[in-house]
Amino acid sequence: MTVAVPGDAGDAAPVGTGWERTLTVAGRRIRVAVRPGRDGAPARPLVLVNGIGASLELFEPFVAAVGPGREVVRFDVPGIGGSQASTIPLPMAALSSLLADLLDQLDQLTGTSHRVVDLLGLSWGGGIAQQFALQYPRRVGRLVLVSTGTGVMMVPARLGVLARMLTPRRYNDRSYRRAAGREIYVGEDQDAVDALFSRVHPVRASAYLHQLFALTTWTSLPVLPMISAPTLVLAGRRDPVIPVVNAHIMGSLLPRGTVHLHDGGHLGLLTRPRELGRVIEDFLGPNPPGTS
Repeated sequence: MTVAVPGDAGDAAPVGTGWERTLTVAGRRIRVAVRPGRDGAPARPLVLVNGIGASLELFEPFVAAVGPGREVVRFDVPGIGGSQASTIPLPMAALSSLLADLLDQLDQLTGTSHRVVDLLGLSWGGGIAQQFALQYPRRVGRLVLVSTGTGVMMVPARLGVLARMLTPRRYNDRSYRRAAGREIYVGEDQDAVDALFSRVHPVRASAYLHQLFALTTWTSLPVLPMISAPTLVLAGRRDPVIPVVNAHIMGSLLPRGTVHLHDGGHLGLLTRPRELGRVIEDFLGPNPPGTS
């Protein structure tokens, strides 16, 4: 089934059982994909924020596992996938504001309220998710932080792993990804990882560097106790990119934090979406918009 965009579709295009469109947000063209929820379903929209370098296609296995009653929103940050690049690096606070503006535009476009959403951040995207929950606490119903940490102030990965993460080559070069995967994607099936990365857009080095700038100039560690939303911290026991001790630290500092560990690695949400999708659905619950 293809869902039409309400109103003037403009450059909208079908994607899966939803639609994709490029919107002008804060003067930049931003690509967004929406899978509408079932009419009358009581769930809040679920907004997904991707990992470093990843276009919105990376989330497709998880979106397919999310129940049809819940609207799911994905987008490409500036310079990634189909979104316009920024001429200067944007800090996490600016990226959080851009997301708020995007959700306001979706209100007008779809006629569905995005004033209060559930928010999931994967890896690098967990930084935007945490920053958004701090800047706009009344707009977050529930927060899910997956394979992520607290920015520059966190327990780091081993130097070899960090070196592999400093380059976008794993997106653009399959042979490099296979070699790097032995260090980065411990706990994941390499064929499954290849299938995931075959979906996404090639990554420009300049856009990747901008994302690294946002991460290395930001931390949430001192202010985690200020995040009021109920928060699920989901982490893989075998993740070498974000050592699992970070999940325990975050869970202890978040006032309403819950930690769930699985036996996979950094991309567990996407390589085992049905298993972990159920965990997330149970945490989010069928709450009506505006409640927690």
